[in-house]
Amino acid sequence: MSDKTRGGQFLVKETKCEDIFTPEDFSEEQLMMRDSVKEFVDKELWAHKDRFEKKDYAYTEASMRKAGELGLLGVAVPEEYGGLGMGFVSTMLVCDYISGATGSFSTAFGAHTGIGTMPITLYGTEEQKKKYVPKLASGEWFGAYCLTEPGAGSDANSGKTKAVLSDDGTHYLITGQKMWISNAGFCSLFIVFARIGDDKNITGFIVENDPSNGISMNEEEHKLGIRASSTRQVFFNETKVPVENMLSERGNGFKIAMNALNVGRIKLAAACLDAQRRVTSGAVKYANERIQFNTSISSFGAIRSKLAEMATSAYAGESASYRAAKDIEDRIAAREAEGTSHQEAELKGVEEYAIECSILKVAVSEDVQNCSDEGIQVFGGMGFSEDTPMESAWRDARIARIYEGTNEINRMLSVGMLIKKAMKGHVDLLGPAMKVQEELMGIPSFDTPDFSELFAEEKVIVANLKKVFLMVAGSAVQKYGPDLDSHQQLLMAAADILIEIYMAESTILRTEKLAKKEGEAKVQEQIAMAKLYLYKAVDIVNLRGKEGIASFSEGDEQRMMLMGLKRFTKYTNLPNVVALRETIASKLVAENSYCF
Repeated sequence: MSDKTRGGQFLVKETKCEDIFTPEDFSEEQLMMRDSVKEFVDKELWAHKDRFEKKDYAYTEASMRKAGELGLLGVAVPEEYGGLGMGFVSTMLVCDYISGATGSFSTAFGAHTGIGTMPITLYGTEEQKKKYVPKLASGEWFGAYCLTEPGAGSDANSGKTKAVLSDDGTHYLITGQKMWISNAGFCSLFIVFARIGDDKNITGFIVENDPSNGISMNEEEHKLGIRASSTRQVFFNETKVPVENMLSERGNGFKIAMNALNVGRIKLAAACLDAQRRVTSGAVKYANERIQFNTSISSFGAIRSKLAEMATSAYAGESASYRAAKDIEDRIAAREAEGTSHQEAELKGVEEYAIECSILKVAVSEDVQNCSDEGIQVFGGMGFSEDTPMESAWRDARIARIYEGTNEINRMLSVGMLIKKAMKGHVDLLGPAMKVQEELMGIPSFDTPDFSELFAEEKVIVANLKKVFLMVAGSAVQKYGPDLDSHQQLLMAAADILIEIYMAESTILRTEKLAKKEGEAKVQEQIAMAKLYLYKAVDIVNLRGKEGIASFSEGDEQRMMLMGLKRFTKYTNLPNVVALRETIASKLVAENSYCF
């Protein structure tokens, strides 16, 4: 398997723009799929947005049934189990465009197709898959996922729910309490995690929802956002589950939960993209229509700056999400070509890119919150009213930073997993980190580089930001070794540097690829977005790098690293930031929507 297919290697390798997949590379079939999803969303979801805000749970369920009839719930399910068997990029695309109208529906969709169905397709036996997956793929049945408990949130493996084998050995009796269960109110099947005896790890079970079998629920939760997403506590009281309904093997539950969450994370990033496009388009339209001081507010620099930043975040999120999705798809294909089963190939493919999945989950969930927040601001007082879609977008966005592992957990995971990969020899961090140390000791070059080619300087800066990460994380690993896990604030700072590198690089590579295809003159706005994103990324890296260096070094070592940080975050030619934003905003205002 070629070396470029390893997750996390973006940090130590130069990636060429020809080697990444971008949204401009969608096939005819993918574009048709996208358009049919958009049609469904506009007709069934966007047009009835008020029903979701009024907690019309029945409408959420009815919309899910319609999505099932259109085959949208089975996009990731192999054809032999009644699905469409689409590739990973296509499943991302559906998840992206189906999620933009309301968080209530996208939560129901994500919980069902992701963590509700996927554990069976990835870990189930042939009998389990034949019995359950076709019903889930068609929307005849809906799935839910029971992991979280009152005392087990981020520490998912600490759950108290018990599974006790019956005397005759034919079934398990499951007893315990689960909370925040999406789709609980209308699901037919639960994936339940419980502990057998004193096992170190939990075990997964497929449990049919039958109230006469010791299953009961609390009323619907009252939530800040995703109001029409059914969320309940579920109680199991000696619920009988046949032994053949154990998922995978005993004690494998924690692994199933973690791998389901990896897929969930990248899909969650996708689920935040179309929301950003819609919020940005809504803000642009309003700014064009709203007249103050005898002119539309879209002509004011303060508003134009907001619109440009909103569009840039959305564009960067798309660039990075689809880059990673295609890497995963290629990895799955390579595994299958070697004779691995589809099940195993998909598991390993996603697991390989777990670092990127965590990065995307954090970055895009935070961008959608900022985007909707600025959307409210562009609308002014109207934005605060339930009569405009901005306040519900803002409320719905808030959960994205919490579920599928909080952003704090995912920040620490991204760096932790990278270090583990380095220890296993999957990513060589040590060699490059030593090179950075040598470079810091050496005399910097004072030659004026030739930056005449598009993005020549930006690519040097991205390479330098990678050196900042290697310098900070490398020194921290040397200093703390395996204890680094307990230095969470340091991990968080390193994670922010890692995130900005991946997002900025993805945005630049996408735009370079586009410019080579279309000609620079035609993509001035995209070039401006790539440069603007990098400019902001450099600031974040500088800030977090300084914080890290100040926190674990002193004296000469600290002085040397701060000098390195200054060197590695320096522009030869600073971009004109206001002009970049103007370029982007002019296009948005002229097109009256997010148009990239």
